[in-house]
Amino acid sequence: MKIGIVGAGAVGATTAYALVMRGVGREIVLVDINKERAHAEADDILHAVPFANPLHVSAGDYADLAGCGVVVLTAGVGQKPGESRLQLLERNAAIFGDIVPQIFQHARDAVLIVATNPVDVMTHLAARLAADFGVPRGRVIGTGTMLDTARFRALLGRHLGVDAYHVHAYVLGEHGDSEVLAWSEVSIGGIPLIEFCVEQGEEVDETTRHRIDDQVRNAAYHIIEGKGATYYGIGSAIARLVNVILHDQRSILTVCAPVDEVAGVPDVTVALPNLVGGKGVISNCLFPLSDDEYGGLRASAQVVRDAIASLE
Repeated sequence: MKIGIVGAGAVGATTAYALVMRGVGREIVLVDINKERAHAEADDILHAVPFANPLHVSAGDYADLAGCGVVVLTAGVGQKPGESRLQLLERNAAIFGDIVPQIFQHARDAVLIVATNPVDVMTHLAARLAADFGVPRGRVIGTGTMLDTARFRALLGRHLGVDAYHVHAYVLGEHGDSEVLAWSEVSIGGIPLIEFCVEQGEEVDETTRHRIDDQVRNAAYHIIEGKGATYYGIGSAIARLVNVILHDQRSILTVCAPVDEVAGVPDVTVALPNLVGGKGVISNCLFPLSDDEYGGLRASAQVVRDAIASLE
């Protein structure tokens, strides 16, 4: 299966590398306005193939996206230190107006994965642009809070001394400051968190919850301050999402896609637990939330809805 990546910066290149390491797909094409950068990244990643999995990696133009089953869109300007994701909106919206039509002119049947921030709003915009080509909105997927969810699971797993793979916890809403950590539905290996803590003699008190919440919510800011950008985590998340789509795995992931309504907020795009398969988002699987969490999800959805309205 052929995979296109538009944007050969840190996130796009790391995504391509993660795909090669995992052995996802058969061919990867990198497209970037900086053709020299795209060719350099493609060559560098190709040289890793003998140590990993047999994929063909090359650089090309939009026409070379023809036949792609999935196209990953990472292009856009990066987040500056101290800048919120929503402040990126106007700078990246203009870029999408040029890129998205070119993608679907050549790859009409592809599932589009959006990773550019602010990802919720950019996914909403990309879906509207794709609709001009007859693309159903479920085929335009944002990475949503996949990375935030991974951070939540990793941090809680480390606190409890449990492999994060067995920590079932979700972050909902905006991929940003207003996101909601759904503590009420956390389970460890299928055991509700409170019961697990009692059985194992562990404790997750309010102080611990606040600490983990802060580390999840502000992780990107700390990383960007320290090294300028985040790319390993999101590159790995994208590789996982591409694998789910290419193999129609029907996994539940906290991605974002346009929906008619979330927590009373109409026509919005925020991360929810979604069933994802070969054609993109199949349905959302939102579980019961506490009153505080539901109110937080409503507030988060309204933040994104207001950003969309400002763009409109």
